[in-house]
Formats: sequence, C-alpha cells, structure tokens
Amino acid sequence: MGIHARRGLALAAVAAVVGTAVAAAPPQAGDRAAAKTPAAAKAPTAAKTPVATGYGGAVSSVDPDASAAGIEVLRKGGNAVDAAVATAAALGVTEPYSAGIGGGGYFVHYDARTGRVQTLDGRETAPLTADKGLFTENGAPIPFAEAVTSGLSVGTPGTPATWDEALDTWGTRSLAEVLRPATRLAERGFTVDETFRKQTADNRERFADFPASAELFLPGGELPVVGSTLTNPDLARTYRELAADGVDAAFYRGGIGRDVVDTVRKPPVDPRADRKVRAGDLTAEDLRVYEVRRQKPTKVRYRGLDVYGMAPSSSGGTTVGQALNMLERTDLSAADRTAYLHRLIEASRVAFADRGRWVGDPASEDVPVKGLLSQRYADSRACLIRDDAVLTSPVAPGDPNRPGKGCDTRGTAAPTTYEGESTTHLTTADRWGNLVAYTLTIEQTGGSGITVPGRGFLLNNELTDFSFAPANPAVHDPNLPGPGKRPRSSMSPTIVLDKGRPAFALGSPGGSTIITTVLQVLTGHVDRGLPLVDAIAAPRASQRNTATTDLEPGLWDGAERARLEGLGHVFKQNPEIGAATAVQRLGDGRWLAAAETVRRGGGSAMVVSPSP
Repeated sequence: MGIHARRGLALAAVAAVVGTAVAAAPPQAGDRAAAKTPAAAKAPTAAKTPVATGYGGAVSSVDPDASAAGIEVLRKGGNAVDAAVATAAALGVTEPYSAGIGGGGYFVHYDARTGRVQTLDGRETAPLTADKGLFTENGAPIPFAEAVTSGLSVGTPGTPATWDEALDTWGTRSLAEVLRPATRLAERGFTVDETFRKQTADNRERFADFPASAELFLPGGELPVVGSTLTNPDLARTYRELAADGVDAAFYRGGIGRDVVDTVRKPPVDPRADRKVRAGDLTAEDLRVYEVRRQKPTKVRYRGLDVYGMAPSSSGGTTVGQALNMLERTDLSAADRTAYLHRLIEASRVAFADRGRWVGDPASEDVPVKGLLSQRYADSRACLIRDDAVLTSPVAPGDPNRPGKGCDTRGTAAPTTYEGESTTHLTTADRWGNLVAYTLTIEQTGGSGITVPGRGFLLNNELTDFSFAPANPAVHDPNLPGPGKRPRSSMSPTIVLDKGRPAFALGSPGGSTIITTVLQVLTGHVDRGLPLVDAIAAPRASQRNTATTDLEPGLWDGAERARLEGLGHVFKQNPEIGAATAVQRLGDGRWLAAAETVRRGGGSAMVVSPSP
C-alpha cells in the first residue's frame, strides 16, 4: 500500500520516448513486499530536454515521464486532448504535490477543424454548507496554518470531471486508454529527483502526522532518496477503477468519492500527533452536484495576435488581458530592458488592483469581464503609469463599468490577498493542429497534506484561495467563501492565434505569480523577439499590487535593478518564479515544444517525430 521504494527504471517513459515496447510485467497490486526494499535503491534519472522540434505533435510539462505519457498517446493516434489527459494523469504520479485527482484546474482547447477556442472550468468548489465565515471563528480569521492542513480547506475536486468532459467533448480515445501510461507509471515507478526530495522534506512534518501520507511519501519513515524509484500501487488501482467504472460512477457517486468525503469529515490523524486538524463539511451531495463549466474564453487583441485565456472563476484571462491592453500603446520592442521591465511591472500592479476588486466566481459575483478587457478601460488605467515614477501599492481599483476619459483613480485601495504558489502546467499539440493549455493544481505544495487512505492521492487545500475576511472592510471583496462557490484562481492557460491559426500556447504554475509569468513570457517572445525557450528561461519580475516586487536572482544581480530602484521600485528576492511550458507552431509545419531550463530542475519538451 502506498508509494514504496524499489529497484527499477521508469520503463514506460523510456519506451514512449524511443518508441519501443516494454515487456516487463507490472508488480501485483497490493504487493506489500515492495515496502521492504531499501529506500536507497538506485535508478537512472530520465533525461530532461527543455526544447524539441518535429512533426506529429508535441508535449511540454515539468516531468519527462509525464511528457512521455502524452507522446505515447499521440503516437497511437490520439489527439491533443487525449495527450493532455494522459500527461495530467502521469503528473498525478510524478508531481503528486502539485496536481492529481484530488484537485482541480482549467483547460483551454483550440479546435483546428472549427477554429474555435473553448474552455473548461474544473475549479474546486466549497461545500454547499459554506458561508462567508468558513474561515473565521469568534469573529476573527482562524490561523492560516490550521486552515492549510485541514479538512476544512478541501474543496470538491474537479480534475476527474475535467478529464471526463474534455475527452467526451473533444477527445478521440477513452478514459481507459489515456490512463494506461499513468497506471503503468504508478505501478513501475518514477525516479526521485532533487525537486521531489526537497518538496517532500518541506512537507515532512505535515506528512508524518497522517499515516497514509507518511506511508506514501516517507518510506520507512525517511525521505525518499534521489535516484531511487518510487511506486504508487494504490493510485494505480484508483486509476483502474476510474477506467473500468467511469468518472461519475467511481468518483462522484461511487467508492472513491465516499473515501474522499470520509477523509475530509474525519481526517485520519496519527494519534501521537500534536497537530490540530480541523474537519471539513464536504458531503456526498457536494460530489453529486459538481459540474465542470464549459464557457467562453477571454480574448484580447495584442500586436495583431488573438490572445485567449481563462475567464472567471480564474482571474488569469482578465488580468493578463488587461495588462496586455495597457501595454498595447507602448512600443516594448524599442524600449531598453529597464524601460520594458518598468512598464511590465506597473501594468501588472494596476491590473492586480482591478483583479482584487472585481474578479470572483461569476455564479456568485457580478464580474464585469467585458469592461475589464475593453481597450477604453485599459487606456483609462494605463495613463496612471509614468516613465519617470512608480505607483504606490496598494493602487486603488478603477471601475470598468464606468471608464473615465482620463486617469481612473476613483476607487478605494485594498491589499492583495495570499495565494499559494504550487500547481503544474502542461501544453500539447497534435498532427491535426489542435492545441491544449491545461493548468491543474492541489493548491499549496503538498495540498492539504492529507492522503486518502488506500487511494494514493493527496487532497487539495484550495479553499484557502478564498479571502478569509475582506482585504479592506471598505471595499467589496468578491472572493469571500460561499455555498458551492469557486475560489478565485490565477491560473492562466493561454492560447495565441495568428489570423485564426495556432501561434503558440503557454502557461505556468506559481499562484498569483502565474499571471506575471505568462505576461512576461508572452511579451518576451512577441515584443522582445526572444525564442520561446529563451523567453521562458529569462529571469522574472513579479508585481501583484504589493509594496515590493519579487525579483529572481538573474535580475537581482543585474544592472537593471539599480536603475529601476532609481525610479522608486522596491524589490525583494525570490529564488524561483513559475515553471512555464509552451508549444509553438513553426512556419514549416513543425511543432516546437519548450520548457524550463533550470526552474524546478528543468522541464521536459518532447515531439512525436524529432527533426533538426
């Protein structure tokens, strides 16, 4: 039961990359002998390549085993949607602290046949019993640490329903077919790298307090050793159950769902633990009524390109789009690097001010998406930005319902609320020209820290993305909890079209820094002329309407920082911002897949048929 260390290779990934069959028999489900093998068993680490070009389709993710799962499905005739679900399922094995069927996400799809971009909102939802006081007690917010590691923070998972809806709407393969690579990977194992070990170490105290998590991620009570191979037979069985019975019967109305509800309502805490773990109020009814939302994407026009993103409940599409509109009137290609970064930072600052005031779950809030994305409104806000001075955060929001002719400064400022920085992103393309940008998450790295016993996956703590209390009592907060409400997200899966045809798709993890990462990669590529892999690798700045702007070391140590500080910018160092992936259609019909060169240990870009 659980992830166990054992000797071996991530054979499924190797086979998918080189196109050969793997004949090794999988271990028997539930074979506890694997638990006795030493945690230090060594296995070669699969190679990561940050850029690949070729034909037949492409996949880019943070992990080579996951990318290989998507490539395997493409090789067997599947399309970009099939490959996206296969990749996501594999990430549930190899990136279990960032994603999995205990979480949710947002799926953006370009259909080459119709030329349409459509989206799925698979965000987690609050229990139907939740109200705006979900995270308050005796009139005050409860301690954040108590909320993070609790059943109280667990929202109804949306990831299984997202996979089912995507495959049913646009896919060509069954769920059973696309889950096979991930099921094999869970059975045979993946190679532990430095990133996985560090993330485990960061969660060690939390995982140790939940027996199922400890057994899964702390084999023999110790951290998994870099180079060892870890398996997850529980998750393999869970995937097989989903494949055999279907998502609705197995998860939302069946045994997996019952186990989720039981775990949330009575978190299985080690009796020796001192941790106070609050129970949640998730019910079987919450699972039964959960629905993925099919909705129109956001769209803005930037430098002649059509940029499509995710509409609320995510704030990604509106905030990236508004910032691009504010930058549209500035020639960023002619600006020096200091001027470029200054404009980027200030546009982000203003867009985040409006995000905080206006964006929430549209089922519960009146979100003025059209106004936020209008060029007239962007112009009324962009005039706040000066080349020789810096705005002071928090900047007050404007009113997109009544955009002024001049600089819009009528609102009351409110600080930006906290949002966790985990999550993962993948991008896929196929031989027919279809594209997928898919960001999925369990919120904080390690989610709630609570593994569903016998099921092999962690539960999200996504409800902590709600505001625990209004950021400013004088300003309406659209992101307070409510019954069945979806917490605001910053996930920004993005597809860019050029004259109706695919140009590129991208996205990133990173909580609220997702928005600034996507904005910087997009403008770095489009405006600054950087190849996509270089735009992803470039050092990042992130301003979210806060007093300080985050800088990665590459900018912290550069000459630009001193020049920007001369304008009035205040910085703090952030060792790593985001972990983007992208795919791009080249002029000769080839696909280019791009990923990180260094962040999170580097990403994994693959194509079906590589070419120079």
